[in-house]
Amino acid sequence: MSPELFGPRSVTWQLHADPAMWVAGVSALFLQALHPLAVRGVVRLSDFRDDPLGRLRRTASFVSITTYGTAAQAEEAGARVRRIHAALKVPLPDGGKHPVDDPDLLRWVHCAEVASYVDVVRRAGFPLTDRHVDLYLTEQRRAAALVGLDPETVPGTWADMGDYFERMRPALARTVEADEIYDFLTTPPVNPPMRAGWWPVARVAYGLLPPWAVELYGRPAWSPAQAEWRLRALRRTAKLIPDRLRWRVPTGNILRAIDRLGRDATPSPGNLP
Repeated sequence: MSPELFGPRSVTWQLHADPAMWVAGVSALFLQALHPLAVRGVVRLSDFRDDPLGRLRRTASFVSITTYGTAAQAEEAGARVRRIHAALKVPLPDGGKHPVDDPDLLRWVHCAEVASYVDVVRRAGFPLTDRHVDLYLTEQRRAAALVGLDPETVPGTWADMGDYFERMRPALARTVEADEIYDFLTTPPVNPPMRAGWWPVARVAYGLLPPWAVELYGRPAWSPAQAEWRLRALRRTAKLIPDRLRWRVPTGNILRAIDRLGRDATPSPGNLP
């Protein structure tokens, strides 16, 4: 058995090292925020206002650890998330409270996340076939289990993922909290130079949302073709940075995995199964 949750010959191992993952992560946050209860939990229970872009960094760190850390490190990270979720409840308008670790909420967050990852990175130019996409979603059931989901209740193919979103669409909406996340992601409270650099990433991420999600937000967006062209340009620019320098962010887990397993573990599209 591999000492890693996924291993160097998985689609996950190759995909998660791609620089387009940063745009994909932002796109996932936009999509997740359309679930009224999930976004209410983020706004009411997290410290995102006081820690600009902190949730994105924490999510990136979790993905990095569970992908490139050992299986024991991945399980430890998952256990930490489960403990945090078990202690939190979303305050409801009627005064009630809803558990954060409700499987329906966890499933939405997971599906919005991994569907955004695979869709955005593929559109950026990463050479995924339909078979690779299905393999990736099946692999990601292991990540879903880490946060407390029954893997069998999580879509394991792109067709199943499409069916899941069709079922969820009636429950999705633009809310006050969704608008708050939109405003935060497009104009984060950071210094002007950082904001100027962030703006095109946010606009590309928003433009890559499914058309029905953009329609729900009701905000102007670049066309999918325009957003995709800019996405590919961002990816080409990012790939000018040497891998070993780029992979130091956010935690350096990719580099530690290569040091631990050898050069054959270096993520590359050429190593796709």
